[in-house]
Amino acid sequence: MKFRRQTQVEDSVNLTPLIDVVFLLLIFFMVSTTFTKETHLSVDLPEANGEPALEPDQVVDILIAADGSYSINGRGLVNQKIDTLMTAIDKVSGGDNQWPMTITADAKTPHQSVVTAMDAAGQLGYVHLSITTRKPADEQP
Repeated sequence: MKFRRQTQVEDSVNLTPLIDVVFLLLIFFMVSTTFTKETHLSVDLPEANGEPALEPDQVVDILIAADGSYSINGRGLVNQKIDTLMTAIDKVSGGDNQWPMTITADAKTPHQSVVTAMDAAGQLGYVHLSITTRKPADEQP
């Protein structure tokens, strides 16, 4: 008697389409992701003559952009209100008002923004305050 052999179907999963989809998703996310650092503000410092001060390890650095937005030790603030500024300064220094404070403002920053930063420092009791400037360019014909 002649028996028919049954053909065995090999059960396997073809992974090629799955790998293609994974690579397409990877490429999509790589292309669509933006790598911007939003905490850096572009600042054009005003000019002044003087010697640079030594910077200690613990310092409160207030950076004011040309539009008047604040950044404290590299972290931007959500708004320009004095209460937000005072809360952020207090959080950075841990309430220690003996830390030196440096205000770095763009040359085109509104004067009110600098006065607001100085007022916040004064209300919190900071007395070691300095303002960052750059040396004037030598004018040669």
